[in-house]
Amino acid sequence: MVLKTTLCRFSGLRIYPGRGLLFIRVDGQHYLFLNKKCKSLFTNKKKAAKLAWTSAYRKAHKKDQVAEVQKKKRRNATKSLNRSIAGASVDVIKQRRAEKPEARQASREAAIREVKERAKKAKEAKAAKARKQQFA
Repeated sequence: MVLKTTLCRFSGLRIYPGRGLLFIRVDGQHYLFLNKKCKSLFTNKKKAAKLAWTSAYRKAHKKDQVAEVQKKKRRNATKSLNRSIAGASVDVIKQRRAEKPEARQASREAAIREVKERAKKAKEAKAAKARKQQFA
């Protein structure tokens, strides 16, 4: 005959039929405890991992190594993936990476110079427009 056992929510020990205390919280959460000791420790917010007789303590302090199944080691191999980023294709990215630092610096300076010239022209146009309105 097989008996259906459940586990104590605090100690992790088996509870056989006809034993245990059922505690139902206001939010509807069910807690089944082995005995009054487990229930009182739980309600006093004691940590099961700090009490030597609980299964949580034994697991935390690696006492039951026989029962614990060995997990397969996962290989964390990083895969280098070349994907296009918004606005630039893979070919453009590879070309930019292959550029020499001097060429990259020169193109950057040229772009900055061009932006500054554009801003200067816009400022001059705005000033000319303001002068026109002042005399009109």
